[in-house]
Amino acid sequence: MQFPDLRIGHLKPKYPIIQGGMALRVSTAPLAAAVANAGGIGIIGATGLPYDELREEIRKAKRLSKDGIIGVNIMFAIRDFAEMVAVAIQEKIDVIFTGAGFSRDIFAWGKEAGTPIVTIVSSARLAKLAEKQGASAVVAEGFEAGGHLGTDRSTKEIVPEIKATVNIPVIAAGGIVDGRDIAEMVRLGADGVQMATRFVLSEECTVSDAFKQHYLSAREEDVVIIKSPVGMPGRAIRNLFSERIAGDEAPKPVECRKCLKVCSKEYCIIQALDNSRLGKIDEGVVFSGKNVFKIKEILPVRKIFEKLIGEFREA
Repeated sequence: MQFPDLRIGHLKPKYPIIQGGMALRVSTAPLAAAVANAGGIGIIGATGLPYDELREEIRKAKRLSKDGIIGVNIMFAIRDFAEMVAVAIQEKIDVIFTGAGFSRDIFAWGKEAGTPIVTIVSSARLAKLAEKQGASAVVAEGFEAGGHLGTDRSTKEIVPEIKATVNIPVIAAGGIVDGRDIAEMVRLGADGVQMATRFVLSEECTVSDAFKQHYLSAREEDVVIIKSPVGMPGRAIRNLFSERIAGDEAPKPVECRKCLKVCSKEYCIIQALDNSRLGKIDEGVVFSGKNVFKIKEILPVRKIFEKLIGEFREA
């Protein structure tokens, strides 16, 4: 089996593997650049960053990967969505991924700047709308994904439906952790894959060691669905904080930053994600994909790519 040729606008990575953009400094410049250097598309999670920090992350990633493809992921759910998109475009980012809601305006902004826009969707209806508005590709993200979820249906179900609906590239996301998973998605019609959880367990991911160890020790039964103030369910690894959320005992925000367009204020999701990244595991949310328990080692990104490529070809 051969890898499909993934083209997103004028961009063509060596391998159709995209590292998912994980917010609150989980996927930063070192990880994105390493993925880009390995032949994939590296994504900086822009959500939650101050504008100056986002600028610096983009510039740093470009310094570390002069010829690679670097993108950003920006959630539509944040209040300063338009401003974040503007910063990314000003810094001449290669591609913008967006989800957690649907923006029509971003396609005009991307077209004017010559920046491809990729929309994360979970239905054929939204995929068709994104194509009509001007998306260069769509990410078909299923229930197996980590973080905020837009569907209760499997990636395996939605990829063929979306592929049959649109004429732009379809990138499968959710539960993909090895080369065999990639091969399965390609057989279902995917033009590429987006993987986030696998790249957390890389040497280049800058989260705390405690965060990575929580991933490594996760069992299948430890992966749970939690409530999020964003108004969407989320997939995370069980810990003391997730138990407090389940019991409606999560700490209320001490100071609201008004970072989201809609927020229930049950707890501060920004603070919870930041806490876990810094190693305060039981004081935060540890988002992960459904199949995190299958990953047993931390490797350099280049080694991860070698394994993915070898497993894909064997499959």
